[in-house]
Formats: sequence, structure tokens, C-alpha cells
Amino acid sequence: MKATDTSRHSGPVRLGALEAQVMDVLWDDGASTIREVINRLGGTPAYTTIATVLSNLMRKDLVDSTREGRSVRYEPRISREQHAAALMGQALEASRDRAASILHFVEGMPAEELALLREYLQNHESEDGR
Repeated sequence: MKATDTSRHSGPVRLGALEAQVMDVLWDDGASTIREVINRLGGTPAYTTIATVLSNLMRKDLVDSTREGRSVRYEPRISREQHAAALMGQALEASRDRAASILHFVEGMPAEELALLREYLQNHESEDGR
């Protein structure tokens, strides 16, 4: 996956319902044609609808396209996890008290996720020589 140039945007892009479904297909299945996306979605959306959604996602720098003969394959530019992290960062930026927001978020985390966070922070601190 390629990293996006986030300097062109004011922040991460929130996805509409159909955009999210299309991105889920690309994140789950990898590079796909319009027809493959339609089939994965159950065959109900119109070809032109999915083509428009993919064009919009390209404009938002979330998707790249590659021509393969007469077909075009679309692939995500960032991972689902990178997108989610960018949205969380945007939510923190919107907070008037970033530290309080982080603490409230952490307080609501399940024990397994807290253990993961502790492990990450310990490894990160040892790598930084702190």
C-alpha cells in the first residue's frame, strides 16, 4: 500500500455509506475491477454508481487505479487501520482538551487492548532510550 500525501487535505476523509462499503471490499479483497466490487456487494449497485464512487474515492486520494487491458483495477492507497487512526487523530484535534479525550478513550478500552497499549509503549520507550 502506498502512503497518501496528507498535506493536500485538511484531514482524513470521512466515508459515506456506499464509499465505506466499496473501501471495505478493496481492503478485504485487494485490487478489484468495478464489476468485482459490484459482485462482492451482492450485485445490486449499478455499474455507473460504483464507477462514480470509485472516481470520488480517487479524488479523495483514497484509491489508485491501474489499467489492465480493457479493465481498470482499483486499490486502496492506505490501509483500513491507517484510515481509522487518521480519523481518531482528527477527533482528538477537534477536542478542546486533547489529554482529557485521550484519557477518556483509554479508560473505556478493554483489558486486552490496554495490555497491547502498555506493551507498545514499553517497547517504544526502550527504542527511544527513555
